[in-house]
Amino acid sequence: MKKNRFLDTVRSVRNEPLSAKDITVLQVNMGYQCNMACNHCHVSAGPGRTEIMEEKTIDAVLQVLKDSPIETLDITGGAPELNPLFPLLVSSARKAGKRVIARTNLTVFLEAGCDGFPEFYRDNEVELIASLPCYLEDNVNAIRGNGVYQKSIDALRRLNSLGYGDDAGKLSLSLVYNPAGPFLAPAQSCLEADYKRELRARYGIVFNRLFAFTNMPIGRFQDALAKSGNIGAYRDMLASAFNPATLDRIMCRSLVSVGWDGRLYDCDFNQVLGITVASDVPQHIREFDLSALSRRNISVDDHCYGCTAGQGST
Repeated sequence: MKKNRFLDTVRSVRNEPLSAKDITVLQVNMGYQCNMACNHCHVSAGPGRTEIMEEKTIDAVLQVLKDSPIETLDITGGAPELNPLFPLLVSSARKAGKRVIARTNLTVFLEAGCDGFPEFYRDNEVELIASLPCYLEDNVNAIRGNGVYQKSIDALRRLNSLGYGDDAGKLSLSLVYNPAGPFLAPAQSCLEADYKRELRARYGIVFNRLFAFTNMPIGRFQDALAKSGNIGAYRDMLASAFNPATLDRIMCRSLVSVGWDGRLYDCDFNQVLGITVASDVPQHIREFDLSALSRRNISVDDHCYGCTAGQGST
């Protein structure tokens, strides 16, 4: 049996495995299709991916939201907007009184048939978490492809024109930073100040909050690490930066992730690796049991150091 170094580390500081506290967020992956193929993408999303959430699974998600006190629906992908049923999920969840978060890559707004999403988001008061791995053009284009930075800036300006990012308003716009290589992010508060200063000065862009996420050694980023010979050193760096204080607020303790096929996971990263929720709790959204899932032990492996290294990444 493979040794689980992360589990041993958790037990050394808690004398017990990591367990769920409550479920306040249902995270739903709409599929792996995306209009881009970013170097750091943990799901290896791209234009050629065909995995997509079907209507029967979306219906099951909506039934769970209707029948439970879960407050927040967090929608991700790929580019979730490329699933034709995405608007149905969003509007139905909002009608049910749920808070809805959508994770967007911004450039999808320029794809055929997607140009109306900024207004759709505004009309449904959807909170946006938008990927912008740096505020410098060369760095973004190196990670995401030539021309992506300017498309992202244009999309952010459009969102600002609709009221997103205004501290006085109710349309929340958060940005996401990812390191450009095999290293940890700087302090999130300092990065946020830099982003806000530079984007406002250069383009007049405003936003509410920045999240600094660690690149997980899985998916396309793992492939790049292996190609450069840095995968072992990167994993060791994450493990050596383990911060036990992050365990109280790590996202998997208050979240259940729903894969594009309806299977249940402790997080989106476990989903990619095929590590489902513990075997003694329901495995599919059709069998959802809030009480059982709220008491489950979290399935962990060594990639979990990515969420607990340094300042944490949740």
